[in-house]
Amino acid sequence: MAQMNQTPAPAEEMTQQEYSELVAVRRQKLADLQQAGKDPFHITSWPQADFAAEVKENFQDLPEDVAPEDHRQVCMAGRMMSKRVMGKASFADLRDTTGTIQMYVKRDDVGADVYQEFKKFDIGDIVGVRGFVFRTKMGEISVHVTEVVLLSKSLLPLPEKFHGLKDQETRYRQRYVDLIVNPEVRRAFEVRSRFIRYMRRYLDERDYMEVETPVLNTIAGGAAARPFITHHNTLDIDMYMRIATELPLKRLIIGGIDRVYEIGRIFRNEGMDPKHNPEFTTVELYQAYADFHTMMDIAEGILTGAAREILGTYQVEWQGEQIDLTPGWRRLTMVDAVREYAGVDFAAITDDAEAVAAAKAIGVELADAAEKTWGNALYACFDQKVEEKLVQPTFITMYPVEVSPLTKRSPEDPRLTERFELFICRSELANAYSELNDPIDQRLRFEKQVEQRERGDEETEMMDEDFLTAMEYGMPPTGGMGMGIDRCVMLLTGSTSIRDVILFPTMKSLPNDK
Repeated sequence: MAQMNQTPAPAEEMTQQEYSELVAVRRQKLADLQQAGKDPFHITSWPQADFAAEVKENFQDLPEDVAPEDHRQVCMAGRMMSKRVMGKASFADLRDTTGTIQMYVKRDDVGADVYQEFKKFDIGDIVGVRGFVFRTKMGEISVHVTEVVLLSKSLLPLPEKFHGLKDQETRYRQRYVDLIVNPEVRRAFEVRSRFIRYMRRYLDERDYMEVETPVLNTIAGGAAARPFITHHNTLDIDMYMRIATELPLKRLIIGGIDRVYEIGRIFRNEGMDPKHNPEFTTVELYQAYADFHTMMDIAEGILTGAAREILGTYQVEWQGEQIDLTPGWRRLTMVDAVREYAGVDFAAITDDAEAVAAAKAIGVELADAAEKTWGNALYACFDQKVEEKLVQPTFITMYPVEVSPLTKRSPEDPRLTERFELFICRSELANAYSELNDPIDQRLRFEKQVEQRERGDEETEMMDEDFLTAMEYGMPPTGGMGMGIDRCVMLLTGSTSIRDVILFPTMKSLPNDK
């Protein structure tokens, strides 16, 4: 009778005793190998030269009477994902970085002793094989193995292949297992890598210079966010993990690097939800002698170009919506957006009290720490009533000065600033300014932020005297933008949670975590 060695049942469906017994069996197999002088962990390398996808793609059928040595010879390595032992011959699936291919292992070809050892291999073991490529009678392209070597022992059983790793939280915590048993999740991270490569190429071709700036700072600046605080033992000072790369990059603009960008990790000590992770990745870029209109063109160019190159289409589905990324995105001022979507015309309101009352009339309340001004009322109406209605790509422009402390005022209306945010499917993907380069105005706005912080708003800007000093040396007119890479990847992959596009998202510790 055929002997079957199937993938073990998923650990979550076993009793703890059954799982422990499986682990003990695997550890005993390793101990036996070590005692026999065949410790797989002593092997340092394997001449992997061939890969599953390429082998299958370039396979050529040969007549049945062709000798084995005339078939394509391959040397491969990967993880064994299944095994079917049938007397003197066995089939197994080998998965490498490109895909899966079937192995045919026959006792007469590898030798009786090696075949006996192979029969003891477990699902999840890493193996190296040599052999030749052929097509089985069932029509499957396979490797007829002439040599098989155990390269690494898997001491823990994988979740069973037909049920897989389904628990979402476990998938995030153990991304390594998720990638092993759910290979389709890899696509999101391949798209992420390609998107970042495309964005780099896009900016490099426009003469931008990529730089790196500090992650640890004595002042948390460049954004309205609560920072993580750490302590530098040698200097005996508290430091902040950066909440933005803006202020160091602007210092470089002042220093004469006219086009500069940084792709980097940002840390904000804030809430977690499907769109927010405490650490995330952005690109920030600054261009001297440009304004926020230039930044709009770049934002649209990066996302439409990436969609065309990576997906081959401008049409994507995200969060249940059909999104059209065809170039020519809508550009709408915040005043016009609030008039269109909330029915309040702030262009016709000049008085602060009237503006606050108009907001209250449609059910919008200002934050306790916010001054009761026209600008704060306009922004609150947008934030609470309009943002949720923006599905197709839309640039919202001309933000109130109260919520844009680093942005140049509009020459037409000093209550507003030359700023935009890009919204797609109710999510903000980019934020850009015509950067404020007046050091006197900048100091006044920092002072306003400090006052707001003293009223209890921990997310406002801190006073950065060194940045003000840098500005006093003269900063050219500049356009700047920050773009959330994680959300862009969510859009391109149709992911509903930011955790699906971050390899190792932040998770709450389990009780038994050390």
